[in-house]
Amino acid sequence: MKNKERVLVTLGPCVPRRGNAFSEGLGRLLLRCIGWRITGTFPDVPKAVVIGAPHSSNWDALVTAAVVLSLRVRIGLMAKDNLFRWPLGGLFRWLGGIPIDRRSKRGVVDQSVDKFNEREKLFLGIAPEGTRTAALAWKTGFHQIARRAGVPIIVAVLDYGRRELRFADVVYPGDDSAADLERILVHYRGAVARRPERLSAPLKALGDESDEKGEQQR
Repeated sequence: MKNKERVLVTLGPCVPRRGNAFSEGLGRLLLRCIGWRITGTFPDVPKAVVIGAPHSSNWDALVTAAVVLSLRVRIGLMAKDNLFRWPLGGLFRWLGGIPIDRRSKRGVVDQSVDKFNEREKLFLGIAPEGTRTAALAWKTGFHQIARRAGVPIIVAVLDYGRRELRFADVVYPGDDSAADLERILVHYRGAVARRPERLSAPLKALGDESDEKGEQQR
């Protein structure tokens, strides 16, 4: 596969951007070295919550970095505010970090919504599993943030089986969070994690359902 075929996604003018030809080239080189590609459809919107799963290894961070650099997209990540102090504060902000004060009476969801209201453009990246080690359930804060901020949820799938990160869906959250979550989870069926034994329970259940259907068809 040629290097130019590693990125099969285009971004519109409304999407928050960062980087230059050098950073894009570095990202594409990383994709080529690790044998990954980017697929799917990316919405041309200025604000969104971007969720990624399955998250089972530190290797996921390298894949994500390669994707972000290749697309020249700016995605912010929430982090404790004490990480933004001197001497590394400037670096964390440059990397897209967004400080959150965990001592504040306003929780993470409230502060995240505030960030969306304060900015003309913001993509907020969230790992709904919340951990790399077999979470029992997904944290629903990403849905609350998107619904209250009035922004869509971009569903990203890290699939080590196909060695691709694909943007699988864009969900505009409604009041029925369970229905929205069901729609989101469907896109992860069949996706292979770096460490399958660390799959979160909701994703593992998708595989169990497929196994049961296969047994019934025999």
